[in-house]
Amino acid sequence: MTMIRGRVRTLPGPAICGVAVGAIQAASPLAFWWLPPKAVYALGLTLIAAVYIGFSVADGRWKVIAAESSVAGFFVVIAAVSVGGSAWLLVLGLAGHGLKDVWQHRTQFVRNTRWWPPFCSTVDWVAAGILTTAILMGIPFHG
Repeated sequence: MTMIRGRVRTLPGPAICGVAVGAIQAASPLAFWWLPPKAVYALGLTLIAAVYIGFSVADGRWKVIAAESSVAGFFVVIAAVSVGGSAWLLVLGLAGHGLKDVWQHRTQFVRNTRWWPPFCSTVDWVAAGILTTAILMGIPFHG
């Protein structure tokens, strides 16, 4: 998404790629069959959150590094608690990170991330949607 005269316009390339990666992320427990699915999703959430630490280091401003590291830490805590708790925490974490991406895209708090937030928010929301559907269908997420 980009801002044009106060309106948000979708960037189709990053969003299309985000749908594909979101579906792959939703299927990721199949690649790590020896781990409980909640653990795989939790690891994915921490990886997603940590990407902004890299972007903030590239930005170079200490306030951005501190803020993004704190936000990533928050998502790591949600992911860790979700492993022993409800799978709904993973949905909350993914959806919340998608909202963080939209905020990032609108504010450009971290510089030079024009394409990343539309991509990442799409990944987050597709994975959250698929995970929500799986939970509602009664698919177990424990070991």
